[in-house]
Amino acid sequence: MRNEIKMEFDAVSANEAFARVAVAALLTPFNPTLEEVADVKTAVSEAVTNAVIHAYDEEGGKVALRCILEDSKIHIEIEDYGKGIENIRQAMEPLFTTKPELDRSGMGFSFMEAFMDELDVTSRPGEGTLVTMEKKFAGQPYAAEEE
Repeated sequence: MRNEIKMEFDAVSANEAFARVAVAALLTPFNPTLEEVADVKTAVSEAVTNAVIHAYDEEGGKVALRCILEDSKIHIEIEDYGKGIENIRQAMEPLFTTKPELDRSGMGFSFMEAFMDELDVTSRPGEGTLVTMEKKFAGQPYAAEEE
């Protein structure tokens, strides 16, 4: 079984919830546990929030979300076209934030890494950032009933 979604939305905080729900709905054929759904939703939330807060300095832009559900895993890409990350290694350190005045905890990448099986971050200053994540599921996908 394979299913794919692609969407692009405005980099506004209200769309973080939309992205979480869209990805959670895509997981339905795996009959995932509540913990698996919560893990994926949290990772997506953190990645989208990073794009909204850091990529565009809350001045607006676009965020692309691509998901591929195949076999027993989901592949998620969240991309922005904002200012990029100067030092990815530093940005991924727990508690590091460039926005302490906004009470940012600096744990976004740490949560993504903890809740997903794989995490990769690529970025080019002035061009944007691509966050790629994967998670495998214990359950097997069930086939939708044919009408």
